[in-house]
Amino acid sequence: MGGLLATNLVEISKDPSCLDDGGFWAVSSTFEGEFVAAKFATVDKKEFPVQTWQQLQSSWTSSLNKDEYVNYVERIRESISGGWVYQVNACRILSNKSDVKSLAGLFSKILQENPSPLASYLQIPGLNIASASPELFLSRDGDAIKTSPIKGTQEPNKGSFSQKDRAENIMIVDLMRNDLGQVCKSGSIQVPRLLSSEDHPGLTHLVSDIHGTLVNNVSWNVIFDLLSPAGSISGAPKSSATQVIRDNEGERGPYCGVLGWVQSDRAELSVAIRIFWKDQGIHFGTGAGITWSSNALDEWNETVLKADRLIKIAGGSLS
Repeated sequence: MGGLLATNLVEISKDPSCLDDGGFWAVSSTFEGEFVAAKFATVDKKEFPVQTWQQLQSSWTSSLNKDEYVNYVERIRESISGGWVYQVNACRILSNKSDVKSLAGLFSKILQENPSPLASYLQIPGLNIASASPELFLSRDGDAIKTSPIKGTQEPNKGSFSQKDRAENIMIVDLMRNDLGQVCKSGSIQVPRLLSSEDHPGLTHLVSDIHGTLVNNVSWNVIFDLLSPAGSISGAPKSSATQVIRDNEGERGPYCGVLGWVQSDRAELSVAIRIFWKDQGIHFGTGAGITWSSNALDEWNETVLKADRLIKIAGGSLS
């Protein structure tokens, strides 16, 4: 991730307190909060070793088809009208039954054809992820932290983002300000960048930055507990949104969790979106933020837009 290549696995832990030992840990957590960290002895500034990828031939299936997703969006809108929730990130998972040894070749291809700012690869026993994530969950340098939620996605050169996208982004910025307020010093939280348009491969995103200064002696365990899952891929209020997601989607697994690295008081952690992962086949998640003003068919089309480029890189047709 970010030009760092970690090798020589030393230890695997499922306890976030392991991060307090000052070592270099690759970190992955699921949307549901299952945590795993892998400690590596060797960390070099190197490019990822290029490997080949054989295009998938099998078709992809979706956990929710078009009609089911549209109905899901309408149920969210009903929950919003009833005052239960304001915004929910509604997702579906694409699955391919192809059996591949690893996703290293796919990640090489992603770096070539879809270079993302937080692209990362993790391969440890029981877990293999190739990520093209564009979204920062948390960066840390000493006591200074930053998160950069993405809310708003469209094709390039489409002009200004809609009022719906802008309102949704501001809503999630407010949620993340509140989340950071649980671990940061009073008065330290700032929003130096709000509603900025960013171009990424094949997409344009609406992005904001929130900065803060951590309170003294806060542990990584507490940080993960209070900030996860990210507001941009859950919703607001977070407790209500995650309940809606559980009721309608089941488990997301590594998708929409956290992926990155931690070393002492430094970290670079992405929101685990635009990821492929291995688990009895290959999976890829895609979703859209739903508000009262959402059009269900437009939201379905957004999930298609987010998946299209990367699925074409991996191969295999969408059924």
